[in-house]
Amino acid sequence: MARMSALAVALAYRRLVDESAALRLLRADNAPVIAALLTTHLGAPGARLPVEDLHELIDADLEVLRDHIDLPQTARGYCDDWRNAGFLVRRPAAETRGETLELAPDAVVALRVLAQLDAPRSTITQSRLLSLAQAVRQLAIDTDPDTTRRLASLEAERDRIDEEIARVNRGEVDVLDGREALERVADVLLQARDLPGDFAGVRARFEELNHQLRARILDSDDQGNVLDDVFRGVDLIETSEEGLTFSAFSSLIRDPERSSAFEADLGAVLGRDFAGYLDPDSRRTLRSLVRDLKRGSREVHGELTEFARGLRRYVYSQEFQRDRALRDALQSALATAVPASRQVKPYADVPHELELSALRLATVGEIAPHDPTDYDTGAALPDAETESIDLAALAAIARESEIDFAELIDNVNDVLTEHGAASVAEILRAAPATQGLASVVGLLSLALANGEVRPEDHERLAWTGLDGVDRAADVAVHVFTERI
Repeated sequence: MARMSALAVALAYRRLVDESAALRLLRADNAPVIAALLTTHLGAPGARLPVEDLHELIDADLEVLRDHIDLPQTARGYCDDWRNAGFLVRRPAAETRGETLELAPDAVVALRVLAQLDAPRSTITQSRLLSLAQAVRQLAIDTDPDTTRRLASLEAERDRIDEEIARVNRGEVDVLDGREALERVADVLLQARDLPGDFAGVRARFEELNHQLRARILDSDDQGNVLDDVFRGVDLIETSEEGLTFSAFSSLIRDPERSSAFEADLGAVLGRDFAGYLDPDSRRTLRSLVRDLKRGSREVHGELTEFARGLRRYVYSQEFQRDRALRDALQSALATAVPASRQVKPYADVPHELELSALRLATVGEIAPHDPTDYDTGAALPDAETESIDLAALAAIARESEIDFAELIDNVNDVLTEHGAASVAEILRAAPATQGLASVVGLLSLALANGEVRPEDHERLAWTGLDGVDRAADVAVHVFTERI
């Protein structure tokens, strides 16, 4: 493979320095304070705190730190800066309507680098070399297609195990001394302390993969393949290379038999004599290793499932069609703007006004404090005493608010029984309007629905209002021709 030139490597590293949040944290002015606060409150595996709780804890620490270091901002201001810099990740809380903050993958890497520099551990150990050699040998065996060599390797391993069994039966047991045992425990702890960063990196990779798949759906060249897979029920995130790797890891840690055996082995290690030389943090890490693995796997699997559901919902609800139309409109506008920019400068005045759909800018002084008395409804209303109901009074109230169509229909039918056909004026002469204008309006509406209107003829309607005043109106003739 051809070696990269110094220029290519330099440009790649410069891009890394500009984009890596881990390097931004390490070269920040207050890097010691940032690292100390983040490690203290979010350094535990899977640590995640509500925003307000984290602000409260950091504000308390800032009161002490200000005696030694100039820290002018509040916890809220610093957390906002760290989130914008990529040190923290904000997520919606599952139990409440608030939000939580947790370490970003790059922040975990930076804190790991500082911890290793603060307490360096030797990586040239016998246990690490043995683990490396065993891993390489197992890889060579598992990838060897020659059945003869593979069978020979298995027989050699069997002979070694038989010899070991015989030695144990004779009482010849080689137990690791304390120094070698502590070396192996240190290697286990190094891998265990890398797990939070590994889980955070997996979540970040799945988020990136989710964005890439949505972008491919919007891409006209690659849209068909992705949409076909989604409609056929293919989980593109879980079937990706990262998804398959994580699924294999998750299936192992969720296997009850394997996890129980793993936990039993950790308990046995902590019960050995050499474990007494471990510091409390190391013992706590080993004791909670299986629980941390399960919790991290469960959180990543939950986000993986949510991404898959969101992608299917994005396709099935046809939301991508709206986004494609918006993208096409933006591209068309940009394509039109390029030749226009050669004729008209961006800062030139144009004889048009465009109202933007944005929030109105306002000062803080316009904010009115909440006054609970504005929502005071006064004293509670007392229970009214039970009284008897006057049906005649209720009927009178009903007649004042509603037209008595039942009475009007009876009046119309009585007149039609004698005359066969009658106009509204004739109905009013035979049965006066007991509800005043309401009765007149009711008769006109009944005639409109059940009779006929003769707009060329007019007649005068006369009635007495509820106030006792006689009134009249000239209207088109409305005739009832049959009973209602």
